[in-house]
This record gives sequence, structure tokens and C-alpha cells, in this order.
Amino acid sequence: MREALADRYRILLVIGAGLGLRQGEALGLSADDIDFEKEVVHVRRQVKVVRAKLCFALPKGRKVRDVPLPASVARSIRQHMEQFAPVPVTLPWDDPTPAQTSVEAKHRRPRTYRLLVAGRERKAINRNYFNSYVWKPALAKAGVIAPLDKGGANGTRVWEPSREHGFHALRHFYASEELEAGESVVSLARWLGHSYPGFTLRKYSHFLPRAGARGTAAIDAIFA
Repeated sequence: MREALADRYRILLVIGAGLGLRQGEALGLSADDIDFEKEVVHVRRQVKVVRAKLCFALPKGRKVRDVPLPASVARSIRQHMEQFAPVPVTLPWDDPTPAQTSVEAKHRRPRTYRLLVAGRERKAINRNYFNSYVWKPALAKAGVIAPLDKGGANGTRVWEPSREHGFHALRHFYASEELEAGESVVSLARWLGHSYPGFTLRKYSHFLPRAGARGTAAIDAIFA
């Protein structure tokens, strides 16, 4: 998939699979959110679509969080920034519709962030456009889904159903790899931005490798 994506979008795959960010969070990630020295990424916002218009907003659940930054992901981000400089993008906050009160106007006032990834027009990326015109063509090019069928009504674009292969699959990949490596569910829940570890455990328990293996090894070591 990485090779099938255009150069400017490849870093999104690394962010999704290497940091576990949701799609909107990846699209809203700023260069200023990345602390290379402390090896952490601050997940502070997302790009949200409200009535076909874009705005910045807090991450899902209105919770900001920090995610560890692996050295390999840091290298990819640095390389991307050398090729594509971060783009200052200004959008309303939380709701793009006209404010009705002074309080709403103050809350929704436009904010500017240096986005790590922007479109060719140097604007924030609409996830609906990205999914149809960037992600799905890459899935087809990589052989994950069938090529585009242009035989829809009025010449509309018809893709093979691919919900399980959406951008969110990268987040599942990240979670499964962390659990396979023996990372704790509590830590993973915090990095994913889940409200409580129980949700994470229910969602990803089938990824836990040999549940109880480390515990039994510890007991064996004691009685040995």
C-alpha cells in the first residue's frame, strides 16, 4: 500500500500503522505536534467534516493524548518534511457553520496549524475525497481490491466494498503489533485514546499472543 500511494500521502500510512492515529487525527497532525527529542507525538486535534465543510476539532472523545514515537517513524516523518514542507492551514474550530452568538464566534474562531500532510492545493484534506480518489485507487493498485468499475449509474465510480480495508485498518494493525510484542492493554488504551482499557481488551483480545504464557513462565521460574 505504501508504494501504491503518491509520495505526498505515503507518510499517512506510516502515521496510521506506526502511531495508531485515527484518519482525522493523521490529517490534522501538525509538525509542531512532533517532539523528536522526547520521542513523543502529541495528538491534539483532528480534521473533521461537518456538512461537507472542514474544520479542526479535538480528537474523538474530546481527549488529547501522547503517543510514543518509534525511531523508524521519526525517520520517515523527517524524510517527508524534507520533501514536503509543512503547510500552514487555517480552518474554523469545532464547527464551520456561521456562529449565532458571540460565545460561538469566540469558540469557532479560525486557527492555523502547520499540517504535516496537505493536498496539492495546499489545503487540508477532506477524508471523503482521500478515501475515494487516493486510498481506494491505492488498494486496487496493490491488489487488495478489484480495479475501479465505471459502470455505475450515470457513470459513477463503483469500487468493490472495502470497509475492512479502510484507513482504520492501520490502527488495528498498530494495536495488534503492540499486543503481539507484549505491550500492556492499559498503555495501548492510552495511546489509542480509548476511554478505558476494558474497551481495548474486548476489541483486541483475539490478538493477545498465548494469553497467560508469561504468567505461567514466571510461576515455573519460582518453583524451578
